[in-house]
Amino acid sequence: MSNFPADIYTEPSGFDINTLDNLGPLRAMAGVWQGTRGLDVKPKADGPRQQAFVERIELQPIDPVTNGPQLFYGLRYHTHITKPEQVKTYHEQVGYWLWEPASGSVIHTLAIPRGMIAMASGRASADAKEFELVAREESEHAGIRSNPFLHHAFRTVEFRIKVTINDDGSWGYDEDTVLMIRGKEEPFHHTDRNLLTKIAEPTPNPLARG
Repeated sequence: MSNFPADIYTEPSGFDINTLDNLGPLRAMAGVWQGTRGLDVKPKADGPRQQAFVERIELQPIDPVTNGPQLFYGLRYHTHITKPEQVKTYHEQVGYWLWEPASGSVIHTLAIPRGMIAMASGRASADAKEFELVAREESEHAGIRSNPFLHHAFRTVEFRIKVTINDDGSWGYDEDTVLMIRGKEEPFHHTDRNLLTKIAEPTPNPLARG
């Protein structure tokens, strides 16, 4: 049984419209960031291969979102990654980071232009400096979906992201994407990590600006 209210339609009243003041553990991530020390460990036919990368990620506050009585504050993000000194996109990703104050839940949604989407979730305190979110292929609520070829050849069965907020204002992440690769018996851990430094402040959400 859930702890959801019987009234699933009535929206909360009197909530703060200033998203930046209500992001909980996500507040330190708001803004525009750059990372030049990224490392990707990916699968190749001859074994794991390491690749350095450069990243720009923009996380901007959205207006508060309600699902009936449920209330989220969040950040819309766009990640663009290249190899050092190259222009061609190496990786691109869009989605949302969401914070639900009532439950202490954090949600991370992602979509990449390879025909793949995922939603990872976890719990954190409002002042947390470190938290981890997980998605699993079989999960009803925090799952993973891939296009038919990826499901056939590089099936993602789990995704984890651990975020660490540093005292100097930077933040970093460690990701582990667990793949079942066709022809291999053991799972492959496709990992990514980077350290991000702020290059621009966030823009307040539209309702707060209005």
